[in-house]
Amino acid sequence: MHEPALRAAAFGSDPLPDPAALRGDGSPRERLLAAVVLGAQGRYAAAAALLDALRGGGEPLVASLAASALASHRRQLGGHRRARSLDGEAFAKAAALESYPDPDGLDAAGARADALLGLAADNLALGRLAAARRLAGRAAEQDAGWRARVRGGWVGAEIELSAGQGAAAVPHAERAFETARERGARRHAVKSGIVLAVALRAAGRPDHREISDDLVGNAMATAEECELLSLLWPATLVAADLRPGHAEEYRFRTTEVLHAVLRSADPCGRRIAGESPWVPAPGG
Repeated sequence: MHEPALRAAAFGSDPLPDPAALRGDGSPRERLLAAVVLGAQGRYAAAAALLDALRGGGEPLVASLAASALASHRRQLGGHRRARSLDGEAFAKAAALESYPDPDGLDAAGARADALLGLAADNLALGRLAAARRLAGRAAEQDAGWRARVRGGWVGAEIELSAGQGAAAVPHAERAFETARERGARRHAVKSGIVLAVALRAAGRPDHREISDDLVGNAMATAEECELLSLLWPATLVAADLRPGHAEEYRFRTTEVLHAVLRSADPCGRRIAGESPWVPAPGG
């Protein structure tokens, strides 16, 4: 059984499990967790192969969580329209489900929160701010545990940033960061640190430069150590803005990491990234 190692990789303190755990030959839940870890590493083709099979499987809860996970991977490459259809699929599968609670939100309430937060992020990127706020509010009503609180903090911060309210974004980002750190969820803490750095900068706090620089530096170091390529290239992009004297160096690193990610993406993922205004063009 690989589930404890996969949970530690997906949601805990050890993002680098034994490669044998990522072969995707375990139970449906283990295959789901393996796909989450593979996506975090930027290995989108391997993740998509597992998730597509689970979406069509006989377990509605796992199918919903798989659709949300695939939507997240599409969104990470800038494919918000494709992600929105997958998040809608995820919510439809989970809307009427009931289940026992799971410590990491792999339950009915967690599946609904995942889908609703995904839909909120999708709508936000497509310019539908009011819809994003409404969907984020519905996700909060699910009371789905620590992971939904972290992801809700990310989305809440992004909504306020999109509305031009940098100061209002900070509490959302701080809640996500503190929740992830208290849980010992290293991957979630990395993204939360990036979001908080951006929020602090947008808020214009007097001490934001030093704090944001530390947050992004720690995020980059952890992402490198834990091979979280899906988070490393956004961290280097933020670092280029925070450290203008080294911007060229960080942008070169962004291009390097993106090349590695796109080599490990499926054709759909590569096409999405190539068409997205959110993903830097290779060599750009």
